[in-house]
Amino acid sequence: MIGALMKLNSPKISIIIPVLNEADYIGKIIQYLKINSSPQNIQEILIVDGGSTDNTVNVVLDTGVSVLHSEKGRAKQLNLGAKYAQGEILYFLHVDTLPPRNFDENIIQGVLEGNHMGCFKMKFDSNSLFLRFFAWFSRVNHKLCRGGDQSLFLTKRLFEKSGGFNEDYIVYEDNEFINRLYKLGPFKVLPRHVKTSARRYEERGTIPLQCHFGMIHLKHYLGAAPDDLHQYYLKHIAVRSYSNSS
Repeated sequence: MIGALMKLNSPKISIIIPVLNEADYIGKIIQYLKINSSPQNIQEILIVDGGSTDNTVNVVLDTGVSVLHSEKGRAKQLNLGAKYAQGEILYFLHVDTLPPRNFDENIIQGVLEGNHMGCFKMKFDSNSLFLRFFAWFSRVNHKLCRGGDQSLFLTKRLFEKSGGFNEDYIVYEDNEFINRLYKLGPFKVLPRHVKTSARRYEERGTIPLQCHFGMIHLKHYLGAAPDDLHQYYLKHIAVRSYSNSS
């Protein structure tokens, strides 16, 4: 029944990916998305660049995908992508996160079943038992177990109702947004997995980095302001410039 509905009256997906200096990754994920989805389900792929100084923009243009130019800041980039998106479903994706094959069908089916927002479960491209332990919790449907690396889909109508990402947050923007979404209705965790890169953990150290992310969660829970979270991130995590903040 759902399959028939998808063929007759299927909503389209706009994939939104914010980037900053991701020339080594962006071409790969665009190619991956095209291979692992059906063209009739994808309205567009929107790459929102925050002012890259490497070859990111040229790599994107070489794939035939257009680029939106934004002020630096993931929340600003994500909001700009949503503003220009033409699809009925928005799918926010990190540049180093790969959704499962036929992810588009899973998302559309979820929406047609009445799930207006949700994500996939997650696993890392690593054999680390420590990371596998934390990734396991992505199957738990609670806002504390959510994060941008799991990807996020929602209808454009719901996005507009939510007010979008809070641009005061330089870091933690995904989590803050999802916390608000949980108040607007049921959130669906789809049964399949995205695979996200463990590169940040490998560069910074798995246990120290996870501890710092945990501290940011705690500080937010205790009422820390967006700038306080950013200052903590700059002091303890941003040893180098990571493009995908948590």
